[in-house]
Amino acid sequence: MQVASWNVNSVRTRLGHVTDWLKANSDVDVLCLQETKVVDADFPKTPFEELNYHTYIYGQKAYNGVALISKTPLDDVRMGFGAILDEDTVGHLDDQKRVISAVLDGVRILNLYVPNGSSIGSEKYDYKMRWLALLKLYLTKTLEETAKLNVCGDFNIALENKDIYTDEKRDKHIMSSPLERKTLQDLLTVGLADAFRKFTDEGGHFSWWDYRAASFRRNLGWRIDHHYLSPELYKQAKRCWIDVEPRKLEKPSDHTPVIVEY
Repeated sequence: MQVASWNVNSVRTRLGHVTDWLKANSDVDVLCLQETKVVDADFPKTPFEELNYHTYIYGQKAYNGVALISKTPLDDVRMGFGAILDEDTVGHLDDQKRVISAVLDGVRILNLYVPNGSSIGSEKYDYKMRWLALLKLYLTKTLEETAKLNVCGDFNIALENKDIYTDEKRDKHIMSSPLERKTLQDLLTVGLADAFRKFTDEGGHFSWWDYRAASFRRNLGWRIDHHYLSPELYKQAKRCWIDVEPRKLEKPSDHTPVIVEY
């Protein structure tokens, strides 16, 4: 099975890129999209259905939004933290559409768009920390019912120094502050491991490049898009790679797909 994760930075803007990529990558069973930026009623289902894909969407206007694009029908589709956590625990953290999951062949695929956090110490940064704390509860409960879990998406955190092109101001930068990294490391203690690092130890491999300063051409990137696997699935993983080709297109997303095979 191959599962891909891609923050497309507007599915309608990048629709041709996404459908062309699926045609060229027919071995991908499920494509997990983030930042679709469209309400469910306006999601462009037809182009995917014409390619014989099934769509599962959880979106909102102009911001956020996640979707699962699958070759075959998915089981037990869940949207938001509230699908398994009680209302008092979730509070307002489902107002932004960032969480969708489903089961395929006994594997639960959990697609996330983690908040960016804007700047250290801001209200959005505090929101990100609360969101990640809730995610840990959500993952703990999910792992109580499934042995095979793939948690993927745009995490907006570079976990290690080698996941960033530079050390300059690293500790003071959003997506690499010590608290963000510590929080993600703690979250992974529920029983998850980085699929990409099973196969590739060196730095210089990135999934996001700023649109400014010719960052992609100069490979001034960050690895912030991840697949984290439960132990049984991690053992089964055959490879995990980053496909930089879509980032070379005209008017691309600032992210590029990350694919895992198990």
